[in-house]
Amino acid sequence: MPPLTTPAGVQQANFRFRCIACGDLSDQASQNFRCAQCHDLLEIIYPKWKDAGPDPATLKSTWRQRRLSQSPVDQSGVWRFRDLLPALVTDDQAITLREGNTPLYELPQCARIAGVPRLFAKHQGLNPTGSFKDAGMTVAATFARLAGFRWVACASTGNTSASMAAYAARGGMRSLVLVPEGKISWSKLSQALDYGAVTCQLRTDFDGCLRLLQELVLRAPVYQLNSINPFRLEGQKTLALELLEQLDWQPPDHIIVPGGNLGNSSAIGKALLEMLDLGLISRLPKLSVIQAEGANALVRTLRETGGKRQVSVQAETRATAIRIGNPASWKKAVHVLEATGGACEQVSEIEIAQAKAEIGAEGIGCEPASAVTLAGLKKLVKHGFVKPEESVVLVLTGNLLKDPDFTMEFHRGDLFKNIRDESAAAVLNPLRRPPIVLDATMDAVMRTLEQAEN
Repeated sequence: MPPLTTPAGVQQANFRFRCIACGDLSDQASQNFRCAQCHDLLEIIYPKWKDAGPDPATLKSTWRQRRLSQSPVDQSGVWRFRDLLPALVTDDQAITLREGNTPLYELPQCARIAGVPRLFAKHQGLNPTGSFKDAGMTVAATFARLAGFRWVACASTGNTSASMAAYAARGGMRSLVLVPEGKISWSKLSQALDYGAVTCQLRTDFDGCLRLLQELVLRAPVYQLNSINPFRLEGQKTLALELLEQLDWQPPDHIIVPGGNLGNSSAIGKALLEMLDLGLISRLPKLSVIQAEGANALVRTLRETGGKRQVSVQAETRATAIRIGNPASWKKAVHVLEATGGACEQVSEIEIAQAKAEIGAEGIGCEPASAVTLAGLKKLVKHGFVKPEESVVLVLTGNLLKDPDFTMEFHRGDLFKNIRDESAAAVLNPLRRPPIVLDATMDAVMRTLEQAEN
């Protein structure tokens, strides 16, 4: 399969591909998005920024004005920031579902629980398909179509497949999804099916699906849309741009994200570094990554090898969105942790369930993987990494409805039944709100109301 050449309608002079390891520069990328010299991952850079970077005041004014526009690209919370993205010739080339524009919520109860004065949540679960993946998919799918591909494909734990299938359908392309059999939420899988994807459940884990996909794209005219694709990360970095705009360009002290395949943390970190270089912000927040104990490849990589060599794990966690044992973007994540001074922590299944319920008690639902951020924050405060006076933003990556089975099992008390630490789950009892079956009488309802009041 030949390298991807620059398609018509793309201003190639706007960006180049650079290897994250050897630094080799190229105007084109191979189908597996790896360096032709050393086979490591690629990133997208903008060489012209060094000589004549965009004026930060002009950028902020332009982005603010576009919010008043009725143009589809301006109504997108990703393409609104297109000045810092790979350029298109015409705006109508973008495949958009009006992604981005996600809210920033304050969480006062969770702030008290965690021991910080103010705590915010940037809720990417309110994107069109219910997860942060849409921010990257709008850009990557657009460039797939511009490159002339009819088929796009991904390996997925659920959210990527839903997003890819939606954007492929919107852009008139076909989609192929590779998922591990029995290891993703039916809610996520149903999205891919409804959006018309050819869905293959493989008898392996996510990492096995990704390995097969990497081989497939070298043998068939199929465009890869996992976060190995650097166009995905360019779209996902707009989360940080939108967040800082919502904070009037005053950076928080900490941004905390879940860690799965590590593309999102890499994208956010890239955005923060670019914003600092361009003068959009005056200092860097510390970007920290939280993983589940059962899928803690980055934690072990940092602790056991100092980030020099990846330590893979056999991933197992109910937070299915981050059940990944061999994260592709680990080197990029190590770089942004070092550059921003962030931390990497792991949390238990019970800590995840507790944090998810605590976020839910604020009226802000999220899927289990998102809740690792609050669970991790508690540990970072306890260890003194996050100081009591510092401001924190949690990135919630997925919607509550992505994994309703987890929520129902939690409230019914079934989530930790017949497992080794079942007794330890007693801490969760005050947070459970199981449905109550009653006779259809006023007295029964009144008694229940009185009991709940007391």
